[in-house]
Amino acid sequence: MTFAPTHLLPCLEFTTGPEPSASIIVMHGLGASADDFVPFVQEIDLRGVPGLEGGMRWIFPSAPERPVTINGGYRMPAWYDIGHDRSVEDAVGLRESQAAIEALLALEAARGVPAQRTVVAGFSQGCAMALLVGLRYRERLAGVAGMSGYLPLASEFTTERAAGKHSANAKTPIFLAHGTHDDVVTLARGQASLSALHSVGHQVDWHTYPMAHSVCGPEVRDLERWLRKVLAAA
Repeated sequence: MTFAPTHLLPCLEFTTGPEPSASIIVMHGLGASADDFVPFVQEIDLRGVPGLEGGMRWIFPSAPERPVTINGGYRMPAWYDIGHDRSVEDAVGLRESQAAIEALLALEAARGVPAQRTVVAGFSQGCAMALLVGLRYRERLAGVAGMSGYLPLASEFTTERAAGKHSANAKTPIFLAHGTHDDVVTLARGQASLSALHSVGHQVDWHTYPMAHSVCGPEVRDLERWLRKVLAAA
């Protein structure tokens, strides 16, 4: 394990071999930390995937601390602010974090892992960031995976996509998963994001599970199968 500072974000990194040829960047949820999804390194088995003989790199960035309105202004790790009115989004915070995550993608390219061999993924707020970054990135990515989250700035995105913008990842594989009992990011909100993506032509590998705002074993197995498929095709 190494602690690797980048342009803006500190990260935990794990490599599974001496010459990583693919990378997965995983963003945590509100108030969590970089180590929140480190168990994925052991739980998701990508051995035997063609092209990964030299290993791969897992990257877990930490969000900066900022006041979060919905939590009484308390400072905590957050990719962006969340207000009491969920219809008003923190576009400035979202764009700041988008730029910071794009810096990680640029770093990976400089280290020899191009965008088309990189997956961006996340949980809750991290899911929102994976969708924000992944669907707008200037180069095609291997895949975008989101758990228990939603598409941020959705109306803006669908308008931009309808106008022909952000086309590099128009065909990029997307994995989305949600708990049917989620009372933090409701299933309805996840389904609305799914509909928005479908409306502009995205094909989405969509899964639901009988759980709350969390991650379950069957979800991890489904994500593993999806990762094996998209990395083999990258």
